[in-house]
Amino acid sequence: MSNKPLHIISFDNPFPANYGGVIDVFYKVKALHNLGYEIHLHCFHQDRGTVAPEVKAITKAVYLYPKVRRFSLLFSTIPFSVITRYSKALEVNIKAVNAPILFEGLQTTMLLQTAACSATKYLRLHNIESNFYAGIAASETHWFKKLLFYFESKKYSKYEQDLKPFKQVFTLSPYEMGIVSQLTSAVSYVPVFHGNEKVAPLSGKGTYCLYHGDLRLPDNKKVASFLVSIFKKLPAYTLVIASSAGKSFVEKQRKGTANIQFEWIKEEAQLTKLLEQAHVNVLWSFQKSGTKLKVINALFKSRFCLINDNMVDDEAILQLCELANTETAVIQQIERLFQLEYTQYESRAAVLNARLNDHKNAQLLASLMEDTVA
Repeated sequence: MSNKPLHIISFDNPFPANYGGVIDVFYKVKALHNLGYEIHLHCFHQDRGTVAPEVKAITKAVYLYPKVRRFSLLFSTIPFSVITRYSKALEVNIKAVNAPILFEGLQTTMLLQTAACSATKYLRLHNIESNFYAGIAASETHWFKKLLFYFESKKYSKYEQDLKPFKQVFTLSPYEMGIVSQLTSAVSYVPVFHGNEKVAPLSGKGTYCLYHGDLRLPDNKKVASFLVSIFKKLPAYTLVIASSAGKSFVEKQRKGTANIQFEWIKEEAQLTKLLEQAHVNVLWSFQKSGTKLKVINALFKSRFCLINDNMVDDEAILQLCELANTETAVIQQIERLFQLEYTQYESRAAVLNARLNDHKNAQLLASLMEDTVA
């Protein structure tokens, strides 16, 4: 296969690739480019209005469309995160190049509501959106935002039922594939694209526990509060909470507790160093949505990963992690793991290189889009 055109419509500009969804988009584009695809990348955005050289290098063309931000759109029966991603220019640019379309998430599918489109269509499903927004609503503390997320969940409950326009749906996890398979037989599990090329050859012991996540998100803020309450009971162990947001929130939660620190993440290299020096990555979620990318990142770049059931649903990946589903279990596991040397590098590398290899998974995706991969 060479020089095969493909439209990809993304919910956001995927660079910098510094949060879950855009990480999958950016490294998927990169892997498909390396297979010979000519990517015509269409990106909706709110505040990422610059095309980085890293994106230009792996695409044939890039188009940016600002999201439509009108209060009146809240009253549409179409989910707000869908209807705000509309552009007449997108319709024109799609029709200018005869190629299949890969929609990155249901958020990007407003095109199907506004224009006749004969191109072959594929959907990369990033979440079961009705569950995702219901989970955000449950974690949100502001009453108005809670209400908005609740109604967004209800709108998606109907919107996500119609998958007929898509020749294939690609899910991020077996959990999501199980749900989608009740709506269509044209569904396949394609693991997340993540950009890690090799497992860090670590051994021995790290010096602290690490939690990293976007603290703008209600679920992550709830997790941070939960972990702070645990480590107040574990004064002999240090917890580092790393994020590009939320410092004042964490400082308020920890109230000067000496063994809990906040690390402001400004670049990827900083997080990589924190992962290399950590002994236990404590990764928790109150929402179930398949395998979280932060777990994959920690497995490639760090030592022990202590998770709850909501973090991973791929059995092969689950076997590489330590499990705890209660506060008591978290405390017991931390105390146990700090007595151990990390010696799992080789066995972990064997699993991850086979299961979460971006090049192999790009070949899988290409074959499912009915291409012959060289």
